[in-house]
Amino acid sequence: MKNNNNKLRRSMTTALVGATFGFAALTSVPAQAAANKTLQSGNEYMVVANYPNQLHVVDLKTDKLFKTCDMPGRFGPGALQMAPDNKTAYVLNNGYEDIYGIDLDSCEVSFHARMAQSAKERTKTIYSFALSYDGKELYAVQNPTILERDHYRVQPTRLAVYDTSAGKNAKPVRMLPSPRIVTAMQVGKDGGLYMAGADIYKMDVNTGEYEVAVPSRNWQRERYVQPDVLNVWAVQTPTEDFTILYTTARFQEGSEDLNTADWIYGYFNINLQTGATETRDFGPITEIYFTGTRSPKDSNIMYGVLNRLAKYDIEKQTLLKAAELDHSYYCITVNHDGSKIYLAGTYNHVAVFDADSLERLDTITLPGGDMSTTTAQVFIR
Repeated sequence: MKNNNNKLRRSMTTALVGATFGFAALTSVPAQAAANKTLQSGNEYMVVANYPNQLHVVDLKTDKLFKTCDMPGRFGPGALQMAPDNKTAYVLNNGYEDIYGIDLDSCEVSFHARMAQSAKERTKTIYSFALSYDGKELYAVQNPTILERDHYRVQPTRLAVYDTSAGKNAKPVRMLPSPRIVTAMQVGKDGGLYMAGADIYKMDVNTGEYEVAVPSRNWQRERYVQPDVLNVWAVQTPTEDFTILYTTARFQEGSEDLNTADWIYGYFNINLQTGATETRDFGPITEIYFTGTRSPKDSNIMYGVLNRLAKYDIEKQTLLKAAELDHSYYCITVNHDGSKIYLAGTYNHVAVFDADSLERLDTITLPGGDMSTTTAQVFIR
């Protein structure tokens, strides 16, 4: 089991490293959409980021590029979260060291927080930031290191809380001890911060107290081995679910032989409106997916993507359909009525698919290069 898990982890890690450092896929593209266009109320859009350092807004009614905003700093990783009012996109950028709030109507920077808190400190946030349910606070897990002349000193991991109205020199309004290796987060309607790390924790952002909301490393499922997960893309779904895929193996009754075990895909889910949690298998492992999401119009349908786009019947735990792709895509999301699937991450293509047939409908080519591990976020203005 250890060897098999290591193989899966190595395959994920190899592809992820390739994405993080990019493929430098600069290509010829249409003229850049005007940056001063105002988003229209009631319209549905998607935001993504890419090299060299741009934020793109795509109109999902026409599946055309709506506008492009230049961002400060340097690109990477381009992880995104939309504010609840759907006016500001928050971007983790500048080599994982700064978070910017970009006003999508003006393309102006309205918020900036540097993760390091002193000149001697180098601090990285590894994808793990989120906004409060009302959008008034921003939470970031920070991993600081003090850079001395002849040595480095690793500091305890912390959760920094920012006031999103603090402007372009935002400082933490409070800092709390944090669990380590947290790499994806979302906030529930009750204010609890869900932090995906070794387990999925739920933290009180005022006291710093936390508990295990969904056990992962510490799950206790009879005949199941420890799951393998990849917590990177905190996609804000139309159904307000926080979904993370896992792979695992389940032994046959009375056996601990991996050669006869069932190899399984499943998902952890937190309904952010109710706080309900779920751990559920949805199909056999036939390939690796980096992200997965359920259909907004049929919660029994699960989609997954990496080198193919796949569609599963959760109840029957069967693969219904799969579509071949022109290259890998890391991040999957759906529009609000569940009719179309959007694939992003890697290269500068957003692929559009019919959610029922998995027929490819369009390819949106973005100005610039590789999207790396950007988070595609769909929203209605």
